Parts: sequence; structure tokens; C-alpha cells
Amino acid sequence: MSQATTLNQADQFRQTTFNDKIVLTLRILFGLGLIVFGLNKFLGFMPQPVPPADGGQFLGALAMSGYIFPIAGVVYLLTGVALLTNKFAPLMTVVVFPILLNAFLYHARFDPAGIAGAAVFLTLNVLVLIAYKPAYDPLLRP
Repeated sequence: MSQATTLNQADQFRQTTFNDKIVLTLRILFGLGLIVFGLNKFLGFMPQPVPPADGGQFLGALAMSGYIFPIAGVVYLLTGVALLTNKFAPLMTVVVFPILLNAFLYHARFDPAGIAGAAVFLTLNVLVLIAYKPAYDPLLRP
């Protein structure tokens, strides 16, 4: 084995280790955030801002269903635990994506001033989805 090959393998190892650390950091941040917001759906320890008129009607309709917000809270909690334990994480990041996308779209339509949090969580979700792309490859084959 030549010295160039050995150096190339060392560079690949460092790059893989660096990428693994980035993915681990993203998983932990995303997982902890989802657990906090999931618990908040049930315990209400963070005050909810008053939504704008149209947004309030939309949220009121969702709340009247009686199941949308509890299900979102359970999905947040399960996804957070999955990310922190790295068990079923690729599956749960797909499951939570539509909820986070809807939160982002809600803020884009009704409450642009409050979009930052939804944008951060949606971005974390997309980054973790990209990191788990190899897990989805068998599903995406034609």
C-alpha cells in the first residue's frame, strides 16, 4: 500500500468521523427540541402566543377536533426518543415531517413573525432526513 493510499484512507476516516459527529449533534438537538415541545402539548409549561385572527380560527378548528394536538404531541415525543436512542429514527423523521411542514406553512400564511422556530425545526428535520438517505434508498428504487 502506498503512502498516498494510506493518507487518502485517513482523510476518509476523519471526514466520516466529522460527518458522524455532525449528524449526532443534529439528532440530539432535534430530539431534545421535539421532546420539549411534545411535553408542552400535554403539560402546557410554555405560554402560547395569541394567534392572529385567521390563524386563531384555524387553530381553533384543529383544537375542536380533540385529537390533532395530542397526536402531534405523541409523534413529537416518539420522534424525540427515537432520535436520542437512534432506534427507528429514519422512520420517525419521515412521520414527523408533515407535522413540521404544516407548522411552517401555518406560520408562513397566518403568523410570519413567529416562523423562526418552525423554520429551525423543519430545517433540522430535512438535514436529518438527508443524513438518513441510505436508509430510504431501498424504498426509493424504481
